[in-house]
This record gives sequence, structure tokens and C-alpha cells, in this order.
Amino acid sequence: MKKIVMTVAAVALSASAAFGADLRVAAKAPPPPPAPASPWDLAFGGGLMTDYIWRGITQSAHSPSVAAYSELRYNYSSSLQFYGGLSGESISFPNRAAAEIDMYAGVRPTFGPLALDFGYWNYYYPGGQCFFSPYVGGPTNLNCNPALPNGAVAKQNWNFYEVYAKALYTINPQWAVGANYYYSPNILNTGAQGNYVSGTLKFISPWQLWSGVGWYASGEYGEQFLGTSDAFYGTPAFPAGVKYQSYQTWNVGLGVTWKVFTLDVRYYDTNMTAANCAVYTSSQTAAFSTSAISAVNPGGLTSNWCGSTVVGKLSFDLTLDSLK
Repeated sequence: MKKIVMTVAAVALSASAAFGADLRVAAKAPPPPPAPASPWDLAFGGGLMTDYIWRGITQSAHSPSVAAYSELRYNYSSSLQFYGGLSGESISFPNRAAAEIDMYAGVRPTFGPLALDFGYWNYYYPGGQCFFSPYVGGPTNLNCNPALPNGAVAKQNWNFYEVYAKALYTINPQWAVGANYYYSPNILNTGAQGNYVSGTLKFISPWQLWSGVGWYASGEYGEQFLGTSDAFYGTPAFPAGVKYQSYQTWNVGLGVTWKVFTLDVRYYDTNMTAANCAVYTSSQTAAFSTSAISAVNPGGLTSNWCGSTVVGKLSFDLTLDSLK
């Protein structure tokens, strides 16, 4: 009897051991660790606006404009990003260029709440034409069309580049202040140097208008310092080129955000006179005024391109990483 009991116990232990071994074999292996996040990302977006304003001056002759961009980013670390991008906007320039194509690249280091941005921006305006009417004793250009109907002149090539430095300090989740500097040795290919400095302020509301709908208020105040043009834009009194008027510009607006969409309504203005605006922009819509005649503006043209305006813009912005 004792031998029978021991035999049954041995069989039970053997079965239990075999069953346990089967369990160990059948048990699933732990999941592999997640793959490290890619340092590459792509941002892209677009927008529709009632006017395309650049530093207080319309680039679309106060007509609607569309824009789109894509930006490739490489996150070297959590505090250092390299980027390069391509964007385009519809415009209405005096030289009848087809569009504005922007190519840019730079680096964005961050130090806690301080975000910096250093880069290069190239503005390209394909499809332009030359319009010119030489004055007596002035330069000639046999490859140009006659001056525009209002007497304004414009180069075929308005391409130029800028280098820039920007800083943004986030005070808290609601408030941020910024500073910007842009330099071009030949702004809009006029022959004149351009230096632009500005300050920005933004408030992001902690209160939502509706579920998922936020809002913000922001503004910018800056000054565009301008040098002297080349001889193409010279006048009988200043055959080597005219001194452009430097000017102040400002904007303030409100925005509503929902998911990847933003609706922004903004007021823009400058202190540039209508006569000096016509001289700087060569506006094809500028009109004659006897009061505007001067040594730098012998045609007496005035333009509303630099005046006050309100712009509405609907845009979307997202990244590939946000879609995962």
C-alpha cells in the first residue's frame, strides 16, 4: 500500500512538473521596448487671407492671397533644432511677377523659457518684367518695356535675401514677449540696404470660448530702416538713386484656434506717407497728386499700399509627428 501511495505521488509530481514546463513554454515573451522617436519631422500648412501684408505694406495690392508652406525639421536634441523650408504666396507686384517663393533655413536653440532662432531667408519672384522710361541724362535700359501706365518703373528681378535673429521669452503659459532683427544688403533688389527691428507681445487666454476652442491676442511694433536705391530708381535731382523713407509699422489682432485651424483678424498700419509709399513700392495702382510732386517723386504719385488695413486670415498648421 505504501508503495502504491508513493507511486501515485511521484506520478502527480511528474505531471505537475510537466504542466509547469508547458506553462513556461506557452507564456508570451515581454513586448520589445518601443523604438526611439525619430529626430526628423515635417511641418506644413497653408492659409487664405483677405490681404497679404509684409511689414505693414501690401504685397497683393489689397487683394486676397493664398499661402502654403512645408518645413523639414531635425531635432538634434530637446533644446536644439535645425530646419529648412519652402513657402509660397500669391502677390500682385508692379513687375507682374507670378508669385513669391521663399526658401529658408536656420537653427533654433532653446534655453528654458528662452527660444532663439537664427537663419537665412531667400525671396524669389519668378516671371517678372521690366518697366522703365529713362529721363533726359538718366540711365537707359533697352530691354525694358515702357513705364507703367501711371509712370512708375519696376525692375524685372526683385529677388533678394535676408539674415535674421529672433528671440521669444515665455513668461508663463499665458504671456510671451519677443524681439526680431532682419538684415538685407539689397532689399527687394532696389539697391538699398534694409534693417528691420521689432518687438512682439502675445497673450494666450487660459479660458476657452467653447470646448476645444481657444483664443489669443497679439501685437507687433517695428521699424524698417531703408537706405538709398540704385540708379534705376534715380530721378533728375538724384540720378545715383533716391533715399527711401524709413518707417514704423505696427499690428494688433485677435485669433481663435480650434484643433489645427486658426482664424486671425488683424489691424495693420504704418507712418509712411502716401507719396513716399509710391516711391518705395513703385505701386502700379498709385495715383497722381500735385501735392506729392517732389525731387524724389517727380511724377507726383501717391499709394495706399502702406496705409491702415484690416486683414482676416484662416490657416491650418500641423506636423507629421502630430498625426501619429
